[in-house]
Amino acid sequence: MTSDSITMRDLQIKSYDLRKDIVDIVLAGNGGHIGGDMSVLEILMTLYFKRMNIHPDAPEEPNRDRFLLSKGHAMEAYYAVLAEKGFLDLQDILSAFSQYNSPYIGHPNNKLPGIEMNSGSLGHGLPVAAGMALAAKRSKKSYRTYVVMGDGELAEGSVWEAVMAASNYKLDNLCAVVDRNRLQISGNTEDVMALDDLHNRFAAFNWNVIDVADGNSIMELDAAFELAEAYKGKPSVLIANTVKGCGSSVMENKANWHHKVPSREEYQQIISDFKARKELLL
Repeated sequence: MTSDSITMRDLQIKSYDLRKDIVDIVLAGNGGHIGGDMSVLEILMTLYFKRMNIHPDAPEEPNRDRFLLSKGHAMEAYYAVLAEKGFLDLQDILSAFSQYNSPYIGHPNNKLPGIEMNSGSLGHGLPVAAGMALAAKRSKKSYRTYVVMGDGELAEGSVWEAVMAASNYKLDNLCAVVDRNRLQISGNTEDVMALDDLHNRFAAFNWNVIDVADGNSIMELDAAFELAEAYKGKPSVLIANTVKGCGSSVMENKANWHHKVPSREEYQQIISDFKARKELLL
């Protein structure tokens, strides 16, 4: 799939094929963070197929855009997108995911092409992304830096130190995305560590805040990323209101699907749901 010719409708349809890839990867490794994979998928697809200057034939190109998956536990979705983009081979992933001595582990591994940083220790992605954006400013490079965080991750203090620093240095080449699915491993985010109002929290640190009503809509995400790219003088953050387990009623908005392997019956129903929703778009 090439970025030049694909439409947003094509991408939305393709998301259901990648959802199946994600479930198959989880099954192959007998583990994975399937709920967050499904909520973040369209964010990754929009970045890799519509917004970022990044190419599998030149993964080390100096002026490439940088991407960090701070919520590194959503690696199965990242594998599916990197494979579709041409950085990785899906069959290699399926044959080796979570196997002994395999590079295809459950979090980003920068020994693989297309991955900038090992991640998964929550709260680290935004500080590193701010450093990358500052480096671009000081070296007069035009690349942009993107980072995706989970909403449960925002309980980490290091996130807010980076928020303050990015504002201080006016890093308008930095765009953060919050995967706001409102669920984490221990339950609802508002019960574990209340976050609302996220818009006003980021705005108080002098960030450009863009609310995305449907964070699983590629059209809405693309429009929001365009606004962020055009905004000057402040870093931008997209608060993408997503659905954990998006794509199947078996998983949607259920905290126990944060990390779970589907049974045979659940797998069949999930794949059937993906097929039905895809057909509605055709």
